[in-house]
Amino acid sequence: MLRIGLLSDTHGYWDDRYLRHFSECDEVWHAGDIGSFELVRRFRSEFREFRAVCGNVDGANLRLLFPELLRWRCEQVDVMMTHIGGYPGHYAPAVRPLLLENPPTLFISGHSHILKVQYDKTLHLLHINPGAAGLQGWQQVRTLVRFTIDKDNISDLDVIELTRT
Repeated sequence: MLRIGLLSDTHGYWDDRYLRHFSECDEVWHAGDIGSFELVRRFRSEFREFRAVCGNVDGANLRLLFPELLRWRCEQVDVMMTHIGGYPGHYAPAVRPLLLENPPTLFISGHSHILKVQYDKTLHLLHINPGAAGLQGWQQVRTLVRFTIDKDNISDLDVIELTRT
């Protein structure tokens, strides 16, 4: 059983509340637009396991570290994560063929700054966009997501709202 902390679109901004809300997490996943190598160092030093994909604002140094698309197994859950992925019924053209050909159990994307947790009944996958954790963008409330993966079960999903500072 693993507890996962999920965020996106930090745009180089660190908030000490990430530590508080993810302190019990086994892994922290970042769905792109990390924003700086310094932030990567901070995530790697503060959390046991850090996985990420690069986003459209991430420079060459981050693109060398993190792929645009990451797929792996967490427990018995097939996970796919990318920054620009869309959502059920409106998937981005770059990932749509991959999702249709071989849908994962859990599809994670960022980019929109809009928190969304939605089950795709057609592809039988759970889609999560954690919204934006950074300060850049129009969002009034920054968001993080936590959940548990136990074997093939995704449960205990918490949405954490962070007021703008």
